[in-house]
Amino acid sequence: MIGKVLRGTHAGRLLYYLYGPGRANEHTDPHLIAGFADPGELEPGRRRDGSRDLRRLSGLLAQPLAALAGPGYGKPVWHCAVRAAPGDRLLSDAEWAQVAAGIMDKTGLAPAGDELGVRWVAVRHAADHLHLVATLARQDGARPKIWNDFYRVREACQAAEVRFGLRATAPADRTAARRPARAESEQAARRGWAEPPRVTLCREVAVAAAGAGSEADFFARLAAAGVAARKRYSTTSPGEVTGYAVGLPWHDEPHGDASVRWDNIEPSWLREGVKFCTRLQLETGQLTLVDGDAGARVRTGDPPGRRAQLHQRRRPGPHAAVCGATRDAPGPVHDHHPPRPGR
Repeated sequence: MIGKVLRGTHAGRLLYYLYGPGRANEHTDPHLIAGFADPGELEPGRRRDGSRDLRRLSGLLAQPLAALAGPGYGKPVWHCAVRAAPGDRLLSDAEWAQVAAGIMDKTGLAPAGDELGVRWVAVRHAADHLHLVATLARQDGARPKIWNDFYRVREACQAAEVRFGLRATAPADRTAARRPARAESEQAARRGWAEPPRVTLCREVAVAAAGAGSEADFFARLAAAGVAARKRYSTTSPGEVTGYAVGLPWHDEPHGDASVRWDNIEPSWLREGVKFCTRLQLETGQLTLVDGDAGARVRTGDPPGRRAQLHQRRRPGPHAAVCGATRDAPGPVHDHHPPRPGR
């Protein structure tokens, strides 16, 4: 079970879509299954033509926004779409209502037993998913906190998986590799590439790190694999490598694509900030491979037998470096970020 959090400005328009036929007539029997009050009393009535009259429900959701003490959010409508896995059994309305209440409780928007939480409703218009709609204003006039709401939704979905015997999904612990963005995937398709450059770099960096016996060996393996590497040197200890950037020589994107190139020679560098499937940390002159899935590490300076062991992961040191994306200008990379050309 997965949940996706969105933000909007008008609850009525969102309800109009949820109760409508959908973009491809995929919405069937839309109805409320849970909310801040009895769903039966909140359910929108029907007009003579059979359409739903959503004005009363929209007004009820908007009332706390008008009574909010102090500034509110720029996008005060909180929308969460929750979907079960394709192979999961079909949940009943009562079970989906428990899922909805669990999410609202876990996020702190409407905690269990708190009658002054935000106003919200849960709309089900398909067998495998539901939509939560809430306005970000508590009924006591306070503004609710939504910090890290996505992670709380993930935790609530995992709790529902255990409770109802659904397919288990990965936690949102920020250790997974970042998948290529839509722009990267579309660019690869337009240019006839087998895969986005990010995927290629992820694989080559992981292979080089797994077989490297030292920091120098790691960068040599990258060069042999056709990966351009650019080292970052410490500003306090000249000659000490504290990080790196990687790129593919043939990957120089024009303006308006996934990233920006500064000339016709340099590749589009990937460096700290965007996670790969593995992370490499430079600590006290040693290159450390951190396994994001196992949460363990192997030092390249260790003997082969010892390197095969997975040690308990600890907090990264001050010189930790993680592969990722940047738009810094080409050339030597330092601990500070130089201004972009033309600025």
